Amino acid sequence: MVTDQQVRLLMSLMKEGLPLVTAAAKAGMSERTGRKYKVACKVPSQMKQPHRWRTRPDPFAEVWAEIAALLEQDGALQAKTVFAEFQRRHPGRFRTGQLRTLQRRFRRWRARRGPEREVYFPQVHSAAEQCQSDFTDLRELGITLGGEPFAHLLYHFVLTYSNWEWVSVCFSESFEALSEGLQAALWRLGGVPVEHRTDNLSAATHELRVSRGRGFTVRYRELLEHYGMAASRNHPGNAHENGDVESAHGVLKRALDQRLRLRGGREFACREDYEAFLQAFIEECNARRDERVGEERAHLRPLPARPLPAYRELYATVSRSSTVRVVGKTYSVPSRLIGHRLRVRLYASAVELEYQGEVVERLERLSGHGASYIDYRHLIHALVRKPGAFRRYAFREALFPSVVFRRTYDALRARETGWADLDYLRILHLAAGEGEVAVGGVLAALLDEAVVPAYEVVRARVRRPVVLPSPTLQLVAPDLSGYDRLIGAEVAA
Repeated sequence: MVTDQQVRLLMSLMKEGLPLVTAAAKAGMSERTGRKYKVACKVPSQMKQPHRWRTRPDPFAEVWAEIAALLEQDGALQAKTVFAEFQRRHPGRFRTGQLRTLQRRFRRWRARRGPEREVYFPQVHSAAEQCQSDFTDLRELGITLGGEPFAHLLYHFVLTYSNWEWVSVCFSESFEALSEGLQAALWRLGGVPVEHRTDNLSAATHELRVSRGRGFTVRYRELLEHYGMAASRNHPGNAHENGDVESAHGVLKRALDQRLRLRGGREFACREDYEAFLQAFIEECNARRDERVGEERAHLRPLPARPLPAYRELYATVSRSSTVRVVGKTYSVPSRLIGHRLRVRLYASAVELEYQGEVVERLERLSGHGASYIDYRHLIHALVRKPGAFRRYAFREALFPSVVFRRTYDALRARETGWADLDYLRILHLAAGEGEVAVGGVLAALLDEAVVPAYEVVRARVRRPVVLPSPTLQLVAPDLSGYDRLIGAEVAA
């Protein structure tokens, strides 16, 4: 088959004065073919006729009127759905391989008579004019820390002009996560753009009772006022109005997935290692945008003297159950604090409890409605004195720190002596004093040996004295010949 390049070479050689037969030979075609293209003055692609005829009968010609009626009724119907329906209506008439033919007819129908489609309008961005923020879920990447799935979100910041971006790990779309991530991005960037845009995040907006719309929260307005940025948001249900960061989510996830594949695994030893991997990846991506980033940095406004604290301060009183409620979540604290009022500092991923200027607990912030964190060490000394409260305790499942403790309780219950709860609570009290790892190891060994892990048995093994073997000493007589040489043989004699 003669290509366009060959015909252009033929024409070029003939313009140089070569005869047709010579030019055709040099272009790799016969004289007759060369003459055809000389007369036509066209390249092969221009002479090819578009393929508009059918090579086989249309299997849907007789039923197309029925199909078209369905499409007129609902233009969003998919070809696969309609094909399955007509296979049901006409058994044995349509083969599975004919689905592609129907899909092509659907495509032509939609192009000529289908509903109007959404139009996306390219935008012109100016340097340092706008930045955008949003959260994206990264569970689909399958990251694990220490062998456990790491369910988390990313706060994602993007400059619309240069596409400079920054991310930070978080666990909920809270104001603290937004504040921490936004401030980290601005200080890393080294300047402030004119406007910050989000969608209708609950971290930044709240529902207005009168207009039924969304307005910016006081805390969010104070944050932007500190940096001198204007606030804007897209209309509800129109995520494309926050399009730069929305499209950047997909690009980021695909690129991260590929980098993880090259890395050969999605397992990280700890969160710090994972965050270091993320930041190194983002820095590498930003390095490819250096020219436009440098141009944008020249137009950024200066940062304030210092960042705002990236936490919210609350107060909570410790209840009689030795717990505090913080924004709908329950956390246990040492029982000696019952009745006392604690200052709570709520960070994006941590909760800090302070009493009279001293931090008494720093816990991981919980996410999810009604979540709770109960540390058995805070309660076990009281619960072991009230074993009857264990069976119906609202947070009982939190008192099984690992699977081996749950198996221990089940084994004790299987004896049906009526003392299973007290026995288990004593074992848990032992774990609080002697160490959960040591007690857990003894429990696992007893269960493997099919021995009922009663408290007395467990305590005896945990507190079994360790007998160290006595070392064997070998006394060697010292060699004094060196001293004899030093003081002389006559004196030594």
